[in-house]
Amino acid sequence: MKAIEITAFGAPEVLRECERAMPLPGSGELLIRVAASGVNRPDVLQRTGHYPVPPGASDIPGLEVAGVIEGGDAQALTGAGFKIGDRVCALVAGGGYAEFCVAPVGQCLPVPKGLSDVQAASLPETVFTVWSNVFDRARLQAGETLLIQGGSSGIGVTAIQMAKAMGAHVIVTAGSDDKCAACLVLGADHAINYRTHDFAQEVKRLTAGKGVNVILDMVAGSYVAREIECLEEDGRLVIIAVQGGVKSEINAGLVLRRRLTVTGSTLRPRPLAFKEAIARACRLRVWPLIESGRIKPVVHCTFAAQDASKAHALMESNLHVGKIVLTWGST
Repeated sequence: MKAIEITAFGAPEVLRECERAMPLPGSGELLIRVAASGVNRPDVLQRTGHYPVPPGASDIPGLEVAGVIEGGDAQALTGAGFKIGDRVCALVAGGGYAEFCVAPVGQCLPVPKGLSDVQAASLPETVFTVWSNVFDRARLQAGETLLIQGGSSGIGVTAIQMAKAMGAHVIVTAGSDDKCAACLVLGADHAINYRTHDFAQEVKRLTAGKGVNVILDMVAGSYVAREIECLEEDGRLVIIAVQGGVKSEINAGLVLRRRLTVTGSTLRPRPLAFKEAIARACRLRVWPLIESGRIKPVVHCTFAAQDASKAHALMESNLHVGKIVLTWGST
């Protein structure tokens, strides 16, 4: 099969098309003929040598795919209600940038009705991440306010729509007025251009000094101290990436007085059972919202798989709004 491999750690140009042996599905796994592969920030980190591949995972990048079931564990297929030829999308620990990919059946979901393979490939990594962190870990409730750092990112556009569909108020930050406008179109109640405004001051102004209940942070670093100032009593800060650095200095007194929770997580190395539980929750709670049109995939653009280096260059430019997707064949 054709695949995209990382020939050495470095710039986008280290991504090259190659020939690899077909992966073999094991117990509890499906083989998917991939039509589209989602591109995510962890792929970039893996390419630059900052995100080690978990033990047992493919060294081929790519954490989400959509396509057709070609084969796999027959008992697992039947137990999950799938059959050969079904269209599915899946979260994988690696191997997504390839014509064929193996996925645990518990991490596969049917392509939502009415969606293309490209749209479906943009869902698993972001929907799983948002559900696990915003709703499971941070316990966002209807009527509460969520602050999303990086509202125009793949995670951000998903978090906006999921939070609004669940009855929350949403404030986002983004790096340009155009990106802020795009976030408002997606349903955000307020959007702050972090290049021209201090987000902490704006959050306090927008909430009449109360602050927000939950913050989804992909920056960390110096942002953490300012985010703690933005949290209402019993507020929850969940960190899912450290684009601004791993070190933070905070006012621990605020954490004590306001009974704040500072937490974080990574999804890729978590056990299979953990990811399967997220998949079940997403199918029950999120998939109906997608099929009804209340949550819509936001795909900025697609690239042919052999142009994966161009896709990574675009991601690193931060000029996109939503997801970037690779396509295989005529998809």
